[in-house]
Amino acid sequence: MLAVEDLTQREAEAELAALAAEIAAHDRAYHQNDAPTVSDAEYDALRRRNEAIEARFPKLVRSDSPSRRVGAPVAAGFEKVVHAKPMLSLGNAFSAEDVREFLARIRRFLNLPEAEPLEIVAEPKIDGLSVSLRYEQGRLVQGATRGDGAAGENVTANLRTLDDIPTEIRAGEVPAVFEVRGEVYMSRADFAALNVRQQERGGKIFANPRNAAAGSLRQLDAGITAQRPLRMFAYAWGEVSRLPVKSQGEFLELLRSWGFRTNPLVVVCTGADALLAHYAAMESQRATLDYDIDGMVYKVNRLDWQERLGFVSRAPRWAIAHKFSAERAETVLNRIDIQVGRTGVLTPVAHLEPVTVGGVVVSRATLHNEDEIARKDVREGDRVIVQRAGDVIPQVVEVVLEKRPAGSRPFVFPEVCPECGSQAVREEGEVARRCTGGLICPAQAVERLRHFVSRDAFDIEGLGGKHIEAFWKDGLIKTPADIFRLPGRTEEIAEREGWGEQSVRNLVRALGERRTIALERLIYALGIPQVGRATARLLARHYGTFERWRAAMTAARDTDSEVYRDLINIDGIGPGMVGDILAFFAEQHNGEVLDDLVGTKETEKKEWQLTVEPFQAPAVQASPIAGKTVVFTGTLETMTRGEAKARAEALGAKVAGSVSKNTDYVVVGADAGSKARKAEELGVATLSEADWRALIG
Repeated sequence: MLAVEDLTQREAEAELAALAAEIAAHDRAYHQNDAPTVSDAEYDALRRRNEAIEARFPKLVRSDSPSRRVGAPVAAGFEKVVHAKPMLSLGNAFSAEDVREFLARIRRFLNLPEAEPLEIVAEPKIDGLSVSLRYEQGRLVQGATRGDGAAGENVTANLRTLDDIPTEIRAGEVPAVFEVRGEVYMSRADFAALNVRQQERGGKIFANPRNAAAGSLRQLDAGITAQRPLRMFAYAWGEVSRLPVKSQGEFLELLRSWGFRTNPLVVVCTGADALLAHYAAMESQRATLDYDIDGMVYKVNRLDWQERLGFVSRAPRWAIAHKFSAERAETVLNRIDIQVGRTGVLTPVAHLEPVTVGGVVVSRATLHNEDEIARKDVREGDRVIVQRAGDVIPQVVEVVLEKRPAGSRPFVFPEVCPECGSQAVREEGEVARRCTGGLICPAQAVERLRHFVSRDAFDIEGLGGKHIEAFWKDGLIKTPADIFRLPGRTEEIAEREGWGEQSVRNLVRALGERRTIALERLIYALGIPQVGRATARLLARHYGTFERWRAAMTAARDTDSEVYRDLINIDGIGPGMVGDILAFFAEQHNGEVLDDLVGTKETEKKEWQLTVEPFQAPAVQASPIAGKTVVFTGTLETMTRGEAKARAEALGAKVAGSVSKNTDYVVVGADAGSKARKAEELGVATLSEADWRALIG
C-alpha cells in the first residue's frame, strides 16, 4: 500500500471509494446484525487511512465518506424511531500525540489562552450497545437503539426489563422532556454463565459479551430479554426541555440522584499529562474489570464550551475516544479470493483459519488491493499475524516468514474478471483493478440492482438481494425498470419456489407504493460512483426536482458554463464527484435507463414508470440566514472560522467555499483577499464581522 503522501489524486479518489464501500459493509455487520466478521484492528486502520487521505485531499471527501456516517440503518422486524437529536459517533485518538492535538484543537477553536484551565471528563469506553431513553413528565415512554444515528429501533419493552433503568423519575425537579443515553452491556461473569446455559439448551453460543448484549436486547420477544443479565451505564443526554447543570460532571451526579447507574471510574482531569496517566492506569486495570472496555472517552467538562464547540460531520468537537493498543494472534491464511463489487473493482479477501483475538473469532480480512498483497508478500498457506485494535475489524499485519511452507508461490493477481471473464484493467495512477464487462458482468449487474432496491434507495419490501439475483439469473429483470414491470409477470413469479399468491400480492403492493419516490432516494439508487446518501441529498436540495437536476447535469458537461460552476460550487461536492456525475450522464445507456424509469416529456407515461417527488426541505430554526448561502473570507477576531461556519449551518444557512452570483452574504474578516473582490464585482452583499454577529444575534 502506498504511503498517503505518495498517492496521486486519481489513486486517492479510487482508494477513498473502496474504503467507503468496505467500511460501510463492516458497519452493517457490526451495528445491524450484531455479528462482526472482523475486528477493530483493521476497522480502525481503515478509518485512519481514510481520514489521512481526506486530510491530504480535502476536495475529494466523498458524500458517503465514513467520516460523515454513523452506524447502520434499522434492521427489519423493529419499529423505526427517529431520534429527536442524532446519536453521533466519536472521533478516535490512538496515541499521546493525538490526545494532545485534541486538546490543542479545542483551545484554538475557543481561542483559549494557555493559562485557562481546560477540564476534561475521562470515562471508560464500554463495549456494548448504545441506547436512548425518553422520559416525559418523569415516565419512561420510549427506548431505542442508536441505529444509524438518525433513527434506531424501538426496544422500549425490552429496556423496561433492565433493573438499571428506572421506569419513573421522582427525585427532584425532573424536566418535562428528558432523554438519557447510555450503553447496555453484559458483564464477563454473566456472559460466561449465559453461554453455559445456551450450550446446555442447544442455543446460540455468543462470541463475546458485546454480541451477547446486543443480541439479547434486540429480541422481538421481551420475555427473552428479561431472562438475560443486561446492565446499563448512563453517560449522556439527547433532547431535554431544561438541563439544570453546568458541567458534564454535575450531569453525571444528577443521573445518579435520579436512580441511574454511572461508571464509578469516571474522573475529571486537567491537562494532557493527567489524561494520559489515567489512560495508562485504566489500560493496566482493563483485564481485571468485570466488563469489556476498549478505550477511554474524553469530554470537555463545561457545557457552555461544549455548545460553542458543536459538531463536525458524524462527531462532536468536544469529545474523543482514546482507543487501547491492539491485540494480536497468529493464524494460517488458507486462501485468497477475489470479489467483484458493483463498480467493477476487484477486491482480494483473505480467508483465515479461525482464530480468537480479544474475544472475537476472526476468519476473514480484506487485503485491499494487489499492491498491498505485493508489499507484504502475502501468500496462500502463510502463517500471518492478525491484529485487533479497539475491538471491531481485523488486519493482516505481517507474514511470519520463518514459518512459510516450502514451495509457496507469490500470489498472482488476476487480469481477467473471475465472474465474467472480461479483462480486468488497472488505469495508470490507480490502485484498483476493474472489470471492463460493465452490465454484462453478473457481479456488477446484480450488485447494481441490489443497490437499487437497498434500504436507503427504493427499499422494496419482499424484494431482497437473493430475489434480485434469482430474477436476474432467470431473465425476469435486467434493468431497474424491469423491477417495476414485474406485476405483469405475476404468474411466472407465483410458480417459483418460495413464492405463493400472498407473497406475490405483497410484492405487487410494495412495488406500487415505491412507484412514487423521493428525489434524493432516486439519485442514490442510480449507483453513481461517489454519490452516497449525503451527496444525493445535497443534489436534491440544490435542484429541487428531477427534471431540473437531470437538465442541469446534462448542461454541466460544458465545463465553461454557468451550470457547471453552479454544480461545483455546492458545498460538499468536489471536482472528483462532479467528474463521476457528469461521466454517468455522458453514457447513452444511462439516459435510456432514466427514460425507461421516469419517462420523457415527449412520451406518454407508462403504468410502471415512476413519479419523482420534489425535495422537501426540513423545517429549520427561524433566522435571518435560513436558506441563505454564506461565504467566509479573511481572519475573524471574535470567533474562529470553524465556529462561525458551525453557527451558520445551525441557523439553516449553506456555507460555500467560493463566491458566485448565488451567494447571499460574504463575511469579510481581516486580510480578506480575492473572495471579497469577487463579491464586489458581482454585487454580493458583504458584512463585517460585527455586522455578521448582529445579523445572527
